[in-house]
Amino acid sequence: MENEEDIVKTTCEIMVQKVLPAIRAEIARIIISEHGRTQQEAAEVLDLSRAAVSQYLSAKRGADVDFSGETRDEIRKFTAELLAGLSSRDQVQGMCGVCKYVQKSGWLDKNEPDAGFCVICGENED
Repeated sequence: MENEEDIVKTTCEIMVQKVLPAIRAEIARIIISEHGRTQQEAAEVLDLSRAAVSQYLSAKRGADVDFSGETRDEIRKFTAELLAGLSSRDQVQGMCGVCKYVQKSGWLDKNEPDAGFCVICGENED
């Protein structure tokens, strides 16, 4: 039987388990601290419960990733777009854009070197 440490997670597993919660946590923090909104408003923007936002803010969720300043700026831009109002499709595309940015920023290479770049997103895509 394989040792759990020997199993390589796919890029998507890593992104879903670690990075996307951290992105949501950062978005919630930005909505509240930089835009003066409430936890309930952040929850509505992110389509989450207020309790989930509270867990993001208290680092019970999404605290496994330390983003670079450039990545935080990218998340900040996306947050402003979310607050301005986006269609569901544009919200998904925006979150995918942030996810791609994190991958291209070198976070995966540094923190999960065996994962590689997502084959769906395309390594050579701009």
